[in-house]
Amino acid sequence: MLDRLLRLHASEDWSEPLNPAQSSALNYLVRANRFSRSPSNVADYLCTTRGTASQTLKALEKKGFIEKASAAGDKRSLSYNVTKMGLLFVQKTSTLDDSLNQIDDATKSSLETGLTDLIRHQLTARNFKSFGICNTCKHHRVDAGQRTCQLLQVPLKSDEGNQLCHEHSAR
Repeated sequence: MLDRLLRLHASEDWSEPLNPAQSSALNYLVRANRFSRSPSNVADYLCTTRGTASQTLKALEKKGFIEKASAAGDKRSLSYNVTKMGLLFVQKTSTLDDSLNQIDDATKSSLETGLTDLIRHQLTARNFKSFGICNTCKHHRVDAGQRTCQLLQVPLKSDEGNQLCHEHSAR
């Protein structure tokens, strides 16, 4: 059933200006915090090679969906920012989104729990990173309204608490 669902979703991506890999990379970059937008993080999240991720990112940049930038603190490292066009693109709803909106809350909750468990088992079995949400990480702290990543020893912007992080460690 998952294979069929993924194929239906991917077939919709092929009708757009991006292929499924480009669409997945763009969706990841929109949801990732500023520390997690490097080519190697994109490759890790998509479970692909660095070369494939690099080509995907080059295509997104050429199409105007992302912009290359030097990573903060290290001018040799690359990072990517999503352009306004990229943000507008990911805001479009898919038929999968529409279908999920038609399911009752109890079924959605059960589906989310089951899929989360399935993903966690797959990540563990293949020794892949989890890329969790920052505010669920054991390194995330809020003191006097200021969010901080204790691992990286940096203050976080207010929206970063709800973004994906490649350094995530479960509590």
